[in-house]
Amino acid sequence: MPAAPTRLLAAAVTVAACVGAQAVPAVAATGSDSSGDTVSRGVTIPAFYNPPAELPGANGSLIRSEGLPLALSLPGLHGPLPGRATRIMYKTTDSNGKPAASTGAYIEPSAKWRGSGPRPLVALAPGTQGQGDQCAASMGLEHPIRFNGQTLVAGYEDLAIYRLLVKGVAVVVTDYIGLGTTDRLHTYVNRLDEAHAVLDAVRAARALKDATVTSGSRVGLFGYSQGGGATAAAAELQPTYAPDVTLSGTYAGAPPADLTATTKAIDGTDLVGALGWSLNGFLQSDPQLRAIADKHLNDKGRAALKDLSTACVGDAILGYSSQKSSTWTKDGQTLEDIIKAEPRLQEFLAQQRIGAIEPQSPVRVATGVSDNLVPHGQARQLAVDWCGRGAQVTYKAVNIPDVGRALINHFAPLLTDQGPAINWLTDRLSGEPATSTCAQLPSQR
Repeated sequence: MPAAPTRLLAAAVTVAACVGAQAVPAVAATGSDSSGDTVSRGVTIPAFYNPPAELPGANGSLIRSEGLPLALSLPGLHGPLPGRATRIMYKTTDSNGKPAASTGAYIEPSAKWRGSGPRPLVALAPGTQGQGDQCAASMGLEHPIRFNGQTLVAGYEDLAIYRLLVKGVAVVVTDYIGLGTTDRLHTYVNRLDEAHAVLDAVRAARALKDATVTSGSRVGLFGYSQGGGATAAAAELQPTYAPDVTLSGTYAGAPPADLTATTKAIDGTDLVGALGWSLNGFLQSDPQLRAIADKHLNDKGRAALKDLSTACVGDAILGYSSQKSSTWTKDGQTLEDIIKAEPRLQEFLAQQRIGAIEPQSPVRVATGVSDNLVPHGQARQLAVDWCGRGAQVTYKAVNIPDVGRALINHFAPLLTDQGPAINWLTDRLSGEPATSTCAQLPSQR
């Protein structure tokens, strides 16, 4: 990837991560026009993202596709560099067993694959983007940075995507369920929704007539933070949900495997807005939790959840940084306190726990030792749990000093470990065997 775009993407996210708490004005979140386009915080969502009334029966079925212009693209002898992109919508299944539409993008690289076998495919699960439709990673490929006074979008996943493309690896990116698609809210950190969307994106990519990947192409999964949780869950569920999608390797960076621990860690940080996205998603997935929300949330909390439902990660940092969830509740309890007091909420979060199922393919778990946003301890525990079940795990502790700001402690390992993670995954896609570090894991800190 050219150095200038790399610096641009990294700088954009770093600026968003480091700004102080500033109020973002309330906005008219959504609307529509006669073209079928919708508008979220001043950003036009193309009619492409409106799912049809009836969906196909088979998971991974393509619903529609169209060309997607890449913002960071150069002409080349064998086509545009780093590749040619296609926007896709495909059918998946949500955590309640109901059909759902998901969008994403497939990018056919211009670079030749120099590993063994046919050109491989990586399904990339994005890290936290937000909950507004304008935050979708597929739109970030076309518009890496958007700031219009109403929303701040930074397509930071573009960096990993381009690094894979220059190695000749085809990439399919999922927007998950409800992020981009205009029919429902994004079910943030719902392990089943995310895992299904990741695995069905592979099926959808294979169905594109102009894609060079086939059922014989090796497949890998790549994700960090929210994306790490999604790929971890997908690796667990692949044998039962998608036995036709054989995995050669999965990278799960900083996975939020234990949402109870992550909820406690996020409260009061730069990314406390993620608690709002989580609650919004929980309420959509399980409406029975609405009574708990009504019991505890005050007017400020309800307003925050409504505002965050159309917000991107940049908006949440600017508008909610360092807030405490206790200011959102009637009695001043934190979300952690409420979880401890509500068995139904405990049960729901227990269902989201990752680590109870053994992946049947190699996995690489990486976590920053100073990460106190998506806590290092619970991510490391995922690797321990998988090792105990007999999985083939490569565990990497990313040693970066604590800089005193949780979001940077979480974001820095993403950049530091991204190259080694991609190299590990491309080795698996070339057919090279993985080496387990499970024997050394119990003695690590």
